[in-house]
Amino acid sequence: MLARLKEMFTPRDMSQGTPWKRIAEFAFPMLIGNFAQQLYNTVDAVVIGNSRWGYNALGAVGNAMPVLNLLLALFVGISTGAGILVAQYFGARNSDALSKTIGNCITVTAAASAVIMIVGPLITGPLLRAVGTLPSMYEGCRDYLNIFFIGIAGFFYYNILAGILRGLGDSLSALGFLLLTSALNVALDLAFVDKMGVAGVALATVLAQCVSAVLCLLKLLSLKKLFRLKKSDLRIDRHYLKWIVKLGIPSGLNQALFSCAMMVVQRLINGFGDEMFIACNVMVMRVDGYAMLPNFSFGQAMSTYAGQNLGARKLDRLGTGTRQGLIMSLVTALVLTPLVLLFGPSLMRLFTPEKALISLSMGMMYILATGYVAMAVTQVLAGVMRGAGDTMTPMWITLGTTIGLRLPLAYGLVALTRGMGAATVTQQRMVFVSLLISWLVGMLITIVLYKRGVWRKKQVEPLERELKEKARA
Repeated sequence: MLARLKEMFTPRDMSQGTPWKRIAEFAFPMLIGNFAQQLYNTVDAVVIGNSRWGYNALGAVGNAMPVLNLLLALFVGISTGAGILVAQYFGARNSDALSKTIGNCITVTAAASAVIMIVGPLITGPLLRAVGTLPSMYEGCRDYLNIFFIGIAGFFYYNILAGILRGLGDSLSALGFLLLTSALNVALDLAFVDKMGVAGVALATVLAQCVSAVLCLLKLLSLKKLFRLKKSDLRIDRHYLKWIVKLGIPSGLNQALFSCAMMVVQRLINGFGDEMFIACNVMVMRVDGYAMLPNFSFGQAMSTYAGQNLGARKLDRLGTGTRQGLIMSLVTALVLTPLVLLFGPSLMRLFTPEKALISLSMGMMYILATGYVAMAVTQVLAGVMRGAGDTMTPMWITLGTTIGLRLPLAYGLVALTRGMGAATVTQQRMVFVSLLISWLVGMLITIVLYKRGVWRKKQVEPLERELKEKARA
């Protein structure tokens, strides 16, 4: 029993065994891990929404998120690039390159943390004013962000080290650490919120993330059979840094521009001048985060699967794994989405006792429901493309559907319904209708570009030629 438990928490080789089993063994622990990660923000919102500070403070936390995501986006993308590179070197059994990649990641993370600690608090005020934060929420937003930026190293190191562990095929260790620190986050939220308000939930999150980062580092350093980290590995190596950045920047730029778009949407939401609608948006986005978890989990699993199998030169497994991963992702989305809608009112009641706010939020959730199934397809196919080294195509799809479609559609539909004299709630619904349309269009574009196969030119087709030449020789 002990041996079996130990085996579960070791890196997993996804280039061996039945594809769907390897994908499931990776994806479902990651699903639980992403669930725990989502708890960080959800617990903050639940605790503050039910505290004496009310839904005004809940709206303050929600207004802080687009600004926070903008400043963190580029680094989260770099952690994605690191995970892809780690997966490929692990699949190729190249321990020296693995050590260099991990060492460079640790050094880059230290530099990124120092920059954000300095820059973040300086630009928090201007960014909050740029999104039209209501005066009643401004101080709470600023306090939340400043504390988060001061303790940013914990967030950065957890993400980069968890990304490395996932690249090695170990999604369970990061999960265990996250579950432990999520419980710590709850306890600290409850301890700090009454006296500190929004600042208290920010401090609780920062402390919990620092603990999870330390646990991930200790786990990584224990994997001496796979690599041995030396001081020389911590020195910046242009070759490895170039590849980490090359694979990560498109994803990071994608996230950064997406966050900019969300700030523009937040300004539209704040423009209604309705604190209840602002709080509604926070609640919907929190529940939406849970509905999206299977999609993101399978997308990350397919990136690792594709990366490891390409590193191991096992191209025959790529198509089979993609089909099986897509089926599992769709089935999971089709099962969980109705459950989210069924239990939605109960989930909304966790944030607030206000019946009108719960009803408004559920109306928005019903609009988005179909989109969760569409995103199951988008994330799996985009995950395969990223794992194969093509991070640009998913980036352009997201940018096109978010900035090119969703933004003008949101403002246009709100203006159209307002001009027609529609009720305020109808105008507010258009914000979410525009999001649903962008998801559906994004799925169609992803399917077309995946089938066209341009992504295969990065690594798949060169490897195919290499293997054919070896076979002829």
